[in-house]
Amino acid sequence: MNSELLVSIIIPLYNAERYLAEAIESVLDQTYKKLEVLIVNDGSTDNSLAIARSFERENVKVYDQPNRGASAARNYGFLQSKGEFIKFFDADDLMNPIMIEAQINLAIDNPYSIVSAKWGRFYGDDTITFKLNPEECWQNMLPIDWICSSWKSGASMTQPGIFLIPRTIIEQAGLWDESLSLIDDLEYFTKAILKCKNVVFCQNAVLYYRSGLKNALSGQKSETAILSAKKALEKSQDYILGVENSERTRLIIANSWQTLLYSYFNSLVFCEKEIEFNIKRLGGSNVRKYNNGIGNIAEFFLGWKKVAKFKKWLQ
Repeated sequence: MNSELLVSIIIPLYNAERYLAEAIESVLDQTYKKLEVLIVNDGSTDNSLAIARSFERENVKVYDQPNRGASAARNYGFLQSKGEFIKFFDADDLMNPIMIEAQINLAIDNPYSIVSAKWGRFYGDDTITFKLNPEECWQNMLPIDWICSSWKSGASMTQPGIFLIPRTIIEQAGLWDESLSLIDDLEYFTKAILKCKNVVFCQNAVLYYRSGLKNALSGQKSETAILSAKKALEKSQDYILGVENSERTRLIIANSWQTLLYSYFNSLVFCEKEIEFNIKRLGGSNVRKYNNGIGNIAEFFLGWKKVAKFKKWLQ
C-alpha cells in the first residue's frame, strides 16, 4: 500500500445532525490514514454545523456557506482540497473500514481510472437492514461499457460515495453543475466516467447507503426538482451520444427517460410530451413499469398510464 498519496473526502452538509457523527467516524476509522476530510456546511438550520466543528482537527476542516445546494458545496470542497484522489461522500452514509485502502491500491495499479465499489441500502438507523445490491457493472469495464451496463434498466446508481476519482480526471471533466439538484450525480459521473481510461471495480470496498429518509432529495417531486432531473438527463444524453451514437446507447438513454416518466408521472405533465417524443426519436424503450403478471397484462391492454391512474385511485 502506498500511504503517501493524499485522499480528499468531501462531505456536503445540510441538516444531517442525526447521522453526521456516524458518517464522519466511518471516514476517520479508515485503515488508510493519509486523508483530509473537508466538510462544507450548506446553510444548515439544525445543529449540523456544531457537530461538524466538534470533529475539527489538523486533517478535518469545516467550511460554512449560505445554502446553495449540494453541488455548490462539493465544488467548494474540491477547490479547497489538496488530494491526488477525491471521494465525494454524503453526510448520512457510511463506508466500511477498508474502503479507501482497497480503492487506493487499485487506483495506483490502474492509472487514470475511476475505482467503483459495492453498495447496498440500509434503512433509518438500523444497519442490520443492510443488504448488498449486486449489479452487472460490478466488474472492470471500459467507460462506455460501464455506462451501458449501469443504465441498462433505466435506473443507474451513481451515488457519489461509491467512486474514488483521480484529481486529474476531475480537472478534465470539470466541476459539478450548480444549477442541478435532483440526479445531479447522474450528470456528474456520466461526464467524469467518460473522461477516464477504465472503471475498475473494487471487491473489498462497500458503501452503506442510508435510505428511506423523510424529505430526502430523491423523493422530491416539485417542478424545480423535475426540471433538474430533466436537464441532468439531457446533458448526460449529449455526453454519451458524443462518445458513441449506437443502437445500444440510444436504448439505454431511452430507458432512462422512460423510467423518469414512470417515477414522476403525475409531476411531469408540463414536459411529458417532449420526453415521449425524445424516447420515440431514440428508438423506444424496453423497460416496463409493471413486472408482475397481472400488471403486465393490464399494461399491455390499457397502457401504463391508465393502470397507474387506476392504482392511485385504489389507494
